[in-house]
Amino acid sequence: MSNDGVVAVERALSVLDCFRPGAEHLALADFAARLPLHKTTIFRLLNSLARCGYVVREADGRYGLGPRVLYLARVYERGFDLSAVVMPVLEALSEETGESAAYYVEGGEPGQRLCLFRHQPHEGLHSQVLAGSVMPPDQSSTGRVFSIWTQGSPRGEDRLPFFSCGARDPYTSSWAVPIIGNDDRFVGALTIAGPSVRLKNRDAPRMQAIILARADELARRLGASSEMRDMLYGKVG
Repeated sequence: MSNDGVVAVERALSVLDCFRPGAEHLALADFAARLPLHKTTIFRLLNSLARCGYVVREADGRYGLGPRVLYLARVYERGFDLSAVVMPVLEALSEETGESAAYYVEGGEPGQRLCLFRHQPHEGLHSQVLAGSVMPPDQSSTGRVFSIWTQGSPRGEDRLPFFSCGARDPYTSSWAVPIIGNDDRFVGALTIAGPSVRLKNRDAPRMQAIILARADELARRLGASSEMRDMLYGKVG
């Protein structure tokens, strides 16, 4: 079977994608400014979406999201399995780099981080942080992600991903990058870690490219906008 999509469906979805925080109510001219479509085409798409409950036309002529979108969001929330989203990315990242890969979220105290999911290769010497471990604030690459992104500190000119060597213990090095999700909000950190004697001698540009590509994939799966992903991780592919 062909993998070609249906143009009309893709166009209708592109209309819905115009809504975002700060742009919850849009006039026809607003859609036309955001889309490479003629106003007549946009108007017809909006009428179809309105009939199906995905948009509503307000008294002032502008459009907003309809109740059907909320219904689908509730269905999505009930069926959402974070591990099913994160673990395939960690497995791929670990396979590509040969190192341990982990996903961290905020811990109970400021600056703390919880290792929520982790994957490591079956052979060789690897970082031994276990899923469920709570780590204190530190200057490791992952610690820097949380100190900057959760506390609103100046982000400086450091490019992503962050790298650290011997920050948490003398023998471990790591790369880490922040992960964003719905509403482009910070949700966690993606990290690869391993023995310093090995990681310091790896091809740094290749390692950076791999973790940025996987971070972009994970952020996309978690609902981040393409604009924010491009800004943080660069255009992938």
